[in-house]
Amino acid sequence: MGMRSTHGYKVEAVILDWAGTVVDFGSWAPTAIFVEAFRDACDFKITLKEAREPMGLGKWHHIKALGELPAVASRWMNQFGRPMDDKDVDRIYNTFLPLQKVRVAEYSDPIPGSLDTVEWLRHRGIKIGSCSGYPREVLDVLVEAAARKGYRPDAAVACDDLAPGGRPGPWMALQNMIDLHTSSVKHCIKVDDSLPGIYEGLNAGMWTVGLMLSGNETGMTLSQFNEASEQTKEKCRRIAGQKFRSAGCHYIIDSIADLPEVIQDIEKQL
Repeated sequence: MGMRSTHGYKVEAVILDWAGTVVDFGSWAPTAIFVEAFRDACDFKITLKEAREPMGLGKWHHIKALGELPAVASRWMNQFGRPMDDKDVDRIYNTFLPLQKVRVAEYSDPIPGSLDTVEWLRHRGIKIGSCSGYPREVLDVLVEAAARKGYRPDAAVACDDLAPGGRPGPWMALQNMIDLHTSSVKHCIKVDDSLPGIYEGLNAGMWTVGLMLSGNETGMTLSQFNEASEQTKEKCRRIAGQKFRSAGCHYIIDSIADLPEVIQDIEKQL
């Protein structure tokens, strides 16, 4: 069984992503604003689908990764006659950041079931950490907006808080452990709707839980989701589930509302 934590068989902490995991059903805040930032900074068009591809990375690296997508790179080359470089990434990022700060609070509604799950965690004495691909100045705005709507995690780490950077590295997840005074990675769970966030948890040695329907992988608004047929939802589950399984995710569920049963299962295994 390996090393035992001082907490015996109990899950000590859950580290939650933000957009698409606890707030902002469908992870729309970053997606929509990437499209705007490319348009405003460079008069260049990207699609919402393209904007979602590298989701979970820190936002500067997300923009750089977008520029490296074959279809985007080819359109960029056609429009500007040269590949996208770091100066372009800086220009788009510097346009993205103020837009994101202004708009992130608009996308701070809790995902259905998230506040109930948080209450369930609190009742069991499980600490709640959080981290994000948002930089600190955006995360601070979101933390404040979410608090007004009833969500207050015990710790919040931003992608630019730490020198090594963000996902898929383990650093934000491990910083949460330090902030929360937890004793073993084996007793921590990383919950995310994006693959870089799952790799972050795996690289930190934690249990990982992927969310198929509430976030970036499905990318519906809440009203679109509520109106979707069971068949559509099943197709989304199949596609997202396959990605999470390939990444080595330990558990795959629809949304954070289903997290309590996962935690009970992990505690049996501990």
